[in-house]
Amino acid sequence: MRVKKAVVVITGASSGIGRAVALEFADKGARLVLAARSAGALESLVHEVRKRGGKAVAVPTDVTDAENMDALAARAVEEFGHVDVWVNNAAIGLFGRITDVPLADLRRVLDVNIGGYVNGARAALPRFRAQGSGVLINVGSIVGEVSQPYTAAYSMSKAAVRALSVSIRSELQLDGIRKVKVCTVLPAAIDTPFFQHAANYTGRKVVAMPPVYTPERVARTIVSLAAKPRREAVVGPAGRLLVLQHKVTPAKVEAAMAMQVEKTHLSRKKPAAASTGTLYEPSGHTRKAAVSGGWHGGRRTGRRRMVAATAAAGAAAVLWKRSR
Repeated sequence: MRVKKAVVVITGASSGIGRAVALEFADKGARLVLAARSAGALESLVHEVRKRGGKAVAVPTDVTDAENMDALAARAVEEFGHVDVWVNNAAIGLFGRITDVPLADLRRVLDVNIGGYVNGARAALPRFRAQGSGVLINVGSIVGEVSQPYTAAYSMSKAAVRALSVSIRSELQLDGIRKVKVCTVLPAAIDTPFFQHAANYTGRKVVAMPPVYTPERVARTIVSLAAKPRREAVVGPAGRLLVLQHKVTPAKVEAAMAMQVEKTHLSRKKPAAASTGTLYEPSGHTRKAAVSGGWHGGRRTGRRRMVAATAAAGAAAVLWKRSR
């Protein structure tokens, strides 16, 4: 599919990955329908897209409301005539032990992160089927492959996103629909405001767990999937290595993940009061910097690539020996 002049709907567009994706599509000449809870943040993004010569409309949307999501799809068709790409991206986070977090907060995460994607798929797919083509892109996470401690709700939701994509692909295959594609993106830790926005009941400040990659890297991957769809795409060498290692030595990888989260994902020096974060209300953050969370994801990229390549070679060697 040609990205230029494609009509792209993006949920969770106000900050982080969603905002970076919108700007990347705008630079490629796509026409955008931008959805999120914060009207102010969306309008600032529309202004930025138009400054770059792009076309965009803002549609404040609650992804947990099926009628809201259908109205979002209808607005895209009304504005531009059809929908080519739908990016399910809106997600919220919750940190805390499974026995400590309020059940209402846990259910809220599942409602947004799973229910919102289901609503997005149900809004997009009938239109894709009717026009005979379209690309649905579900933004998951590497924790959908290897879950973390303190993030049970988020990890469950991202595992469910992968399952949702597989189920939809299977249904399309059974119906003989070849030109409607479904892709899942699995980012590693990304430099966005997500960690500041997450609800937190650990008593410790949440920080981005290294290595941290830029949201622009995820955005480029998503735009490439719109042009040339494939089933899954992992973003970040560390993520690809983690997936490979988890298939070889799952127990060791899960133990290592738990230890890394304990040591590097939760601050040992800075306490944090219990907070619902942005579970129920948007942050109201409208600045351009909302793409980034200030975690310096662009630094030391070359060094990370070298380390990852060396580790991947070692993992490949282990796989080869086991296969023999």
